[in-house]
Amino acid sequence: MAKSAKVEFVCTECGMNYQRWQGQCRCGAWNSLAEFKPSAGQSKAASGRAAVAGYAGGIGGGSKKINDVATTETEKKLTGIGELDRVLCGGVTTGSVNIISGDPGAGKTTLLSDLIARMSKTTPSLYCTAEESLSQFKNRVNRLRLDYNPDELYLLSETSVETIIAELDKHNIKFAVIDSIQAVVTDHANGSPGSPSQVKSAAQALTQYCKQNDVTMFIIAHVNKNNEIAGPQTLVHIVDALLHIDTNDGQIRTLRANKNRFGDIDTVGIFRMCEKGMLSVDNPSEIFLSGSTTDSPGSTITCIRKGNRNLLLEIQCLTTETEAEFPQRVCVGLNMNRIKMLTGILRKHTKTKIFHDTFFNIVGGLKIDESETCIDLALVTALLSSLNEFVVPRTTCIMGELSLNGDVRPIDSGVPRVKEAAQHGFTEIFIPYRNYHKSMAGLGAKITPVKTVHELLSLIN
Repeated sequence: MAKSAKVEFVCTECGMNYQRWQGQCRCGAWNSLAEFKPSAGQSKAASGRAAVAGYAGGIGGGSKKINDVATTETEKKLTGIGELDRVLCGGVTTGSVNIISGDPGAGKTTLLSDLIARMSKTTPSLYCTAEESLSQFKNRVNRLRLDYNPDELYLLSETSVETIIAELDKHNIKFAVIDSIQAVVTDHANGSPGSPSQVKSAAQALTQYCKQNDVTMFIIAHVNKNNEIAGPQTLVHIVDALLHIDTNDGQIRTLRANKNRFGDIDTVGIFRMCEKGMLSVDNPSEIFLSGSTTDSPGSTITCIRKGNRNLLLEIQCLTTETEAEFPQRVCVGLNMNRIKMLTGILRKHTKTKIFHDTFFNIVGGLKIDESETCIDLALVTALLSSLNEFVVPRTTCIMGELSLNGDVRPIDSGVPRVKEAAQHGFTEIFIPYRNYHKSMAGLGAKITPVKTVHELLSLIN
């Protein structure tokens, strides 16, 4: 009688293995352990591989002095997609393994279809799709009118990791896309596609091959309802870079690197989804400004910071007499709790009574993070502008955080924000008093430091 396979339990959050089930994993997650039954042969093979190889390939050979270790410069290749090259800090690193994630419909396949078409012009490339047919992929390429090299672009519809690696080796592929990691399986792990053991083992096998053969790879990963990568968190540790696409309830897409071993993670890329695909937006400030030439009440322009980029955007406010018992407060792209706090500050310190329906909107459909507090003065100014029917000139930019006692607090990266506004032709810029620096004097704009909300309103009126 054959000996039954030993049962193990794998955490779906961090990938840690346990010999018995328990309620909480060491990573802090509750009820995250899933049953896993590897065969005896697979267990021995896996343990043998783990003893001689890591995520990046073979290890061993003993310790070495640091000066005896050979160093190699990482080679980066520009993709031609400006915002993607910006996020990756100068292009794709040769031999790197990158994950790109996002909600369904965010544009992951669209972006990588454009990328692999561009890469096929200089290197043999393969797109492996495990979720759609090859004809569907070709129809997308034709619809987007992508320019590619037909002799160097290979398509593969396969779910077996071993078969994928054999195809990569057969055609000497140097750039590959796997769509997606939750749909492929490997013979060296048990479980259905998308299970923690399969995702971890498949990613490790693909990464080892890429590191040993200098193959650059992009892997598409699904997300769960919390907008996090589905599967074990070990997947994040295996790869070199983790890119995530955020949608903003419209055509705007933001690409951010949450992990990058070959660069920083502060850069954000801006894309616009249209019938031609994911278009790189080289000057995002243009799409976040309405472009209207008519001065009207309730409109204020400010400067926010996305990663290490400064973006100018327009905040609009509309106030109307309420027809109900209680006034409405509606905001699009903003945090409602912050709106309530700012209206409370106005009532307390400026004696402003707001018995109107109030509507806030961010032009361009961008969502503002809760941590971005530099828009406080612009929100207050837009609200009072609509309420009191006065116009803020479109050549004026306002930025600053408002405290509960009515003081204007300093913001981070004040000088770069002011330079961004001055470069776009703003002639008057209101900033917190403590953010003023002598280097702002030669920017060609009038810099007005303010200390309190009373001082700001008196200067604007």
